[in-house]
Amino acid sequence: MGRGAIRRLALGMAVLTTSGLLTLAAPQDARAAANCPGRTVRTLPFATGSVLVHRRGGYVCAVTVSKKPGTRQKMSVGLRARGGRPVVDEGRYAYRAGPVTVHAGQRCVWVTGRVGRHAVVSGWILC
Repeated sequence: MGRGAIRRLALGMAVLTTSGLLTLAAPQDARAAANCPGRTVRTLPFATGSVLVHRRGGYVCAVTVSKKPGTRQKMSVGLRARGGRPVVDEGRYAYRAGPVTVHAGQRCVWVTGRVGRHAVVSGWILC
């Protein structure tokens, strides 16, 4: 193997390592935000995670993220526009539950999230 090949291999490994470290260092919120369009309008923290609520136009989207990602555990996220039916994603996930989206228009929404035994309920928000 020549010097040029070794340099290219070393450069390639450095790029892969750096990109992997950046992915690990990225906050949970940034990874979850990529799954919901719009801007973050509310963060609902609780003991084992948080629910990120996004709004774009008349649509509201929510994702539950774990404080300790990587271990599969029971997680859920629920979203309901006032007068509508709830949309829920629940199961055993390692990183996040959701995203779930509803068309709320100008209506209030009710948001729930759970990671393990701890949960959060928003009450009516974004009215």
